[in-house]
Amino acid sequence: MPGEQHHSKQQRTVAIIGAGIVGVSTAIWLQREGFDVILIDRAGPAGGTSYGNGGVLASCSVVPVTVPGLVRKAPAMLIDQRQPLFLKWGYLGRLMPWLVRYLRHANARDAERIARALTPIVGDSLADHQALSTGTGAEGFVVPSDYLFVYRDRPHFEGDAFAMGLRRQLGFSWDELEGKGFADYDPAFSPKLTYAARFPGHGRITDPGAYVNALADYAVRQGARLIRADVTGIVKDQGRVVALKASGDSISCDEVVLATGAWSKPLAAQLGVKVPLESERGYHLDLWGASVRPRAPVMVAAGKFVATPMEGRLRLAGIVEFGGLKSAPSRPPFDLLKSQIVAALPGLTWDRAEEWMGHRPAPSDSIPVIGPAPQLKGAWLGFGHHHVGLTGGPKTGRLLAQMIAGRAPNIDVAPYSPSRFAG
Repeated sequence: MPGEQHHSKQQRTVAIIGAGIVGVSTAIWLQREGFDVILIDRAGPAGGTSYGNGGVLASCSVVPVTVPGLVRKAPAMLIDQRQPLFLKWGYLGRLMPWLVRYLRHANARDAERIARALTPIVGDSLADHQALSTGTGAEGFVVPSDYLFVYRDRPHFEGDAFAMGLRRQLGFSWDELEGKGFADYDPAFSPKLTYAARFPGHGRITDPGAYVNALADYAVRQGARLIRADVTGIVKDQGRVVALKASGDSISCDEVVLATGAWSKPLAAQLGVKVPLESERGYHLDLWGASVRPRAPVMVAAGKFVATPMEGRLRLAGIVEFGGLKSAPSRPPFDLLKSQIVAALPGLTWDRAEEWMGHRPAPSDSIPVIGPAPQLKGAWLGFGHHHVGLTGGPKTGRLLAQMIAGRAPNIDVAPYSPSRFAG
């Protein structure tokens, strides 16, 4: 990077609202571009969804929930408590406008378009996390691994033909492990699960909360200011961002990045972008002292949940529940995760289970919002990654840093443009 370019940006200050994986990644990549950074979060680094995710760098998870047939299957899934889809029925009225828009995408053409848009953001996640974390002190949390999709048998796997076909089309490849081959690869699983698709070249994070905190600590050591505050407003002057209102203070800045995940909707509206955004509530169970740990992160297809070996524990994560940002966690999703893991790993015992519920940011079109606000200079957005926020966080941060630095990213960023929701 030429020295004068570095110097000219030195005085430009970027305030990043949200210190999850997207916000912290953006901060580090902006520092590497020579910017001054302020990180603002009401709960501190990894206080929200970045703490509780499944911990898989799930590059092949590009197929949206809205696949063909969802509209037909969803009602029965909602009634059956053994299915990984839940709804707080009292919330249905508020959910309906978003839900109608969301379900409109449940067709083959849109599912393929969404998967194509997600692939450049998540498709190289392990390398993206390594590039972000190298030299920060956080690199030890990033572990290369396989990622397995486990099925009852071959016909069960073949029922997933649409999603798997789409993955193949987008360049993902896998080995098939069947019967003895699967048992030899990982003897921990129930003999009732006889088939697995093994995706190499993936990764896992051994402690997502500690990882994001370690990255934030590095950003602070590099000169970032970390402020714990609730940002309530954006101060504008002549069509440009000049400051933020945060917990009664005014924080001046030249640029602002909004990266508050499922909580981004009100501030996005102040930036002139009306995103149809819902919380897709996700649940996790940490089983501390688990007696059995799978060899690699697995998606157990029968229950649509992920089991990831982590530091001192086995984390089970998954489930989709619609119920908004305010209502308390429900009991049935935790019970479902517990019964499903015992069925998948029959010998499993643990010392204690820790429960957590968090909020995945779900735009109605399943594509993250990344880029400049169309009507306000100096305002940028980076949120809306559904299930793949950890996976896509480093690439999202890098893209935002490149755009803010005035450099053209090496991928087409048009699909993520906030202008699709301008109004």
